[in-house]
Amino acid sequence: MPHTRATVDSSQTTAILLGPQRHVVTVTDEFARLGLDGRIAAITAGWQEREREEDELQAAFGNRAVGLHLHARCEDVFSKDPELFAAHRRRQDRLRKLQELYRLRLGFALDAAAQLLAETGPDELMIPERESAIAAVRTLDADHLRRIKTIHNAFEHEMHLARRPVLAAHRADLQRLMQGCVAVAIAGGHVATLLGRMRLLDVASHIGRKPVLAWSAGAMVLTERVVLFHDRPPEGAGNAEVLDGGLGLCPGVVALPHAQTRLRLDDSARMSLFSKRFSPDLCIALDERCAASWDGQHWTGDPGTLHVDREGRLEPLDLRHHAAGGASK
Repeated sequence: MPHTRATVDSSQTTAILLGPQRHVVTVTDEFARLGLDGRIAAITAGWQEREREEDELQAAFGNRAVGLHLHARCEDVFSKDPELFAAHRRRQDRLRKLQELYRLRLGFALDAAAQLLAETGPDELMIPERESAIAAVRTLDADHLRRIKTIHNAFEHEMHLARRPVLAAHRADLQRLMQGCVAVAIAGGHVATLLGRMRLLDVASHIGRKPVLAWSAGAMVLTERVVLFHDRPPEGAGNAEVLDGGLGLCPGVVALPHAQTRLRLDDSARMSLFSKRFSPDLCIALDERCAASWDGQHWTGDPGTLHVDREGRLEPLDLRHHAAGGASK
């Protein structure tokens, strides 16, 4: 039987997803509102080689942050376990090739859906065709995600991760450190690196009932599927694409950090296709001063936090209490 990591129960998790913190820091106020007294486990693996540059984070948390240094830990594991490193490289090569093939198919599928949404004609003809085209994109996304998960499961089964001494030692040390913390903070940075390090070190299984505050890429990795998006990239078609399954602690949403700069939010047709593609998950725009809260059952938003509705319009998240639908499972 393939090895599977411990199941994460999102109903036991409370989390607050925030917008970028570089220019406007709001995470300090959010922690203050939680009324917590104690140390905070800080995850900055998305910063990669800069993850130890924690001065600003320590200042925000009153020198209570405990750096988990996941990126450095994984580098240590790879240097001392060359067999695991080689298997990891093979997996990454397969995932990159799979993403290329998916991206090729996705372009055609999205073009067809967009053209049909723009086409005019009798509703009895157009509505079924549009729904079918969007369903084709959704099926492609779901199939891609299943293939990614198959590759991950094969890697874990082949390498027997729990039995590898260096990795097991780091996992045990992380469990000890996190047991002594009252909350977890997950910063942004490179989303694939952050997700990969957290997954390899099995961090999610040690969070338990601790509240989590996450921003930018940190918010993205907590969801059920990580969606990359940029409508104005320096190169490429600008199609949003599913990168990987997330950690699943925050179900029922697609996290969209820097939405104002990365998405054509004034293009209602484009945004309508985006929203319908990922429905019933809420597509939450996480810009500066935004916050969306998960209490284990429902989502709510601070005033000014918006989501993209099915018509491609930006609507306040605080006007609705959304129960996660688990569409991406």
